[in-house]
Amino acid sequence: MRAAGALDAIGILGARAGVSVHDAYSAYLSSAGRHALCNAHLLRELLALERPHEPWPTALIWLLLEMQQAVEAARHAGARALDATQLAELEGRWERILALGEATHPPPERSGKPGHPKQSRARNLLDRLQAQREAVLAFLYDFGVPFDNHQAERDLRMAKLQQKIRGGFRSWEGAQIFCYLRGYISTLRKQGLNVLSALERLFQGDLLWPQLDG
Repeated sequence: MRAAGALDAIGILGARAGVSVHDAYSAYLSSAGRHALCNAHLLRELLALERPHEPWPTALIWLLLEMQQAVEAARHAGARALDATQLAELEGRWERILALGEATHPPPERSGKPGHPKQSRARNLLDRLQAQREAVLAFLYDFGVPFDNHQAERDLRMAKLQQKIRGGFRSWEGAQIFCYLRGYISTLRKQGLNVLSALERLFQGDLLWPQLDG
């Protein structure tokens, strides 16, 4: 569930200090703070739009992957940002590809009926890419922003497996305890701490606190 009430109950969005990487769900976008859109989700949308007579989705897929490789290469070389010339060239290609998409899918004409006219999936995506350009390309400008949100999805996978294999949790308290433990173990691993030693200390009443302000 991703309704506003569920998001408020989790208590993460309002307390975060960094960048939220997500799939452009409206409830996420309405929260305060910096946003970045998951490009793995975007690539899947573009793949669904690929047609022999529509070259722009394929061109955008290859450009996004090239951008990702450019960032990884620069990071590996010790750089903290892309070269200005390289960045301008990538941005120029981005704009030209979107212009091609706009020409292929112009905005629908108004029919005189109330409300917004129905648009194609391609047109809706193009509108989002224009409106959320900074969030889509956040990884290109800030090397601290990941290309996608796969890490977050991996963090949630164990809870979904518990639901799938065992049919859910027997109580709300049990679900909370499961999430506390999985979250604690996941954080320990990300910070290179020994999970077994930390759990031994936990049951001895000597809690090892991971670093939470990074």
